[in-house]
Amino acid sequence: MRLWTIHPFYLDTKGLLAAWREALLAQHVLAGETKGYVNHPQLQRFKEYPQPLLAIAVFLTEIYAEAQTRGYNFDKTKIRTPIPNKFPLIAVNDGQVQYEFEWLKSKLQIRDPHRYKALLHDNIGQIRLNGLFTLRKGPIEPWEKM
Repeated sequence: MRLWTIHPFYLDTKGLLAAWREALLAQHVLAGETKGYVNHPQLQRFKEYPQPLLAIAVFLTEIYAEAQTRGYNFDKTKIRTPIPNKFPLIAVNDGQVQYEFEWLKSKLQIRDPHRYKALLHDNIGQIRLNGLFTLRKGPIEPWEKM
């Protein structure tokens, strides 16, 4: 399970589909509807959020919006929790964001060389995040399994 901190814009088609599927699984786990994955490290920051199902709904909504931008037909009704206009963001370390971005680039180099080259040539500056997160200084998060 990979619940990307970086914005789904950077993901290739396979990555975006996997992100949707894995976030839906995370929604089931957070709702207490599975026996597996309950202690998965990627879920820690969602479990620590005041309303875990709201957090995963915000996360899923970002993936859904990116899918719509690309013309994909994801089923928005699978997102169970309505999102209020304001919600607290989850702070994430810039070291984590950089780690994820480099890991994604290594995947894209093999899986989608065209997208990989585009990322290398774009002047990215600050890496965009999924709308659930806000950036802070710090190392790779302790829950990350490298």
